[in-house]
Amino acid sequence: MSYLPPSFALTKDPVRTAVRFPLRLQVSLQTPEGILEAMTENVSASGLLLVARKLPGVDTKVEFTMAMPSAIMGTATDVKVHCVGRVVRHQQSETEQKAAVVIDEYSLEAS
Repeated sequence: MSYLPPSFALTKDPVRTAVRFPLRLQVSLQTPEGILEAMTENVSASGLLLVARKLPGVDTKVEFTMAMPSAIMGTATDVKVHCVGRVVRHQQSETEQKAAVVIDEYSLEAS
């Protein structure tokens, strides 16, 4: 039984080891410089790609909590996942920044 909506596309890059889900989730990053707001572009079990006007640089430690949709998690309600990770790649254009974050630790939070 599939818990993904029919239009939900998964992406798998041959270099990457985890399937990436194209999820747009709002996250508040806790960084050494303060709180930064960002949006996920895609999420996998080992990391995520963030998009925002301003993001932390490579090697910056970040903490955040995201609400994973129930359809993805196979649960009756959304699941909050608290993550600790670090920025491993950074890309900038004229209008936005993207940062790849590796998740080093995570825990599920009670609703």
